[in-house]
Amino acid sequence: MSKIAFIVNPHAGNGVTGSNWPFIEALARDRLGHFETYMTQKSGDALMFAKAAVAKGTGLVVCMGGDGTLNEVINGIMMHEESIRSDVTLGFVPNGTGCDFVRTVPIPPNVEHALNLIADGPVRSIDLGKLFFRNHQGCECLRYFHNITSFGLGGEVARRVNKTSKALGPFISFLWATLISIFLYGKKRIWIRIDNDFEQEFNIWNVAVANGRYHGGGMRVAPDASVYDGLLNITVIGDLTFPEIFLNLPKLYNGRIYDIDKVDIFTGKKIEASSDQQVLLDVDGEQPGMMPIVIHVVPGALKIITT
Repeated sequence: MSKIAFIVNPHAGNGVTGSNWPFIEALARDRLGHFETYMTQKSGDALMFAKAAVAKGTGLVVCMGGDGTLNEVINGIMMHEESIRSDVTLGFVPNGTGCDFVRTVPIPPNVEHALNLIADGPVRSIDLGKLFFRNHQGCECLRYFHNITSFGLGGEVARRVNKTSKALGPFISFLWATLISIFLYGKKRIWIRIDNDFEQEFNIWNVAVANGRYHGGGMRVAPDASVYDGLLNITVIGDLTFPEIFLNLPKLYNGRIYDIDKVDIFTGKKIEASSDQQVLLDVDGEQPGMMPIVIHVVPGALKIITT
């Protein structure tokens, strides 16, 4: 049997993961046998642990946490050449504040059921987004994302959510941060190009470049997105007034976002965007930097255990 590594964020789920780890560990060993455990303490640990585990020949890397931890683990795997990472399979035990990805890719939210799925081992290859952006120090960076990169209001919301305790759960945490940000944050003027075929300036509240369908604690911003089609879905929430925002807010959650006037929908394989203003990013629930950005889709980039 190939080596197995668990990368665990004990702070995920407002500390619930760490508190329950002894029970979860025993359950996981019963289902999967021996594995190495890497326990994160700070941002960046999961990335480095995943990179190190793959370098040691680990064939199954299991992430336990939320979408932010999963993003780090994926980036650690993707730091290796394709010839190496092609032998690696990713398992996910969702147990964080934000676990929007499992609403798109069917992975059970229940810990025991997720471990059973990993033990059964059905594997599919999913697309990833490859993002070039500026960090807060102004340096150009590369980061992969499995779910959604958004810019505009989404970056401001991610910044606020990650400064809170998230004790009220993902829905309330993200909704409250969204409402506050709407009042304190202005619309931005951005330029966007898609596949060298489309180019336009927009006044926007937010743009989501989506591999998955949900973000922000259940907002269904890209109902037609698929992680298997080699495309990214782009949802541009444009120049809505305050009354229009609040009138249409339920449509962000019920899948009717396409019915909103001043919302534009595109698909593409390469997206470029810039602005003369500071526009923050939300990358799988984290806030690593700002525009300008270039995004490419990477078809079938990663093997993951899912139904």
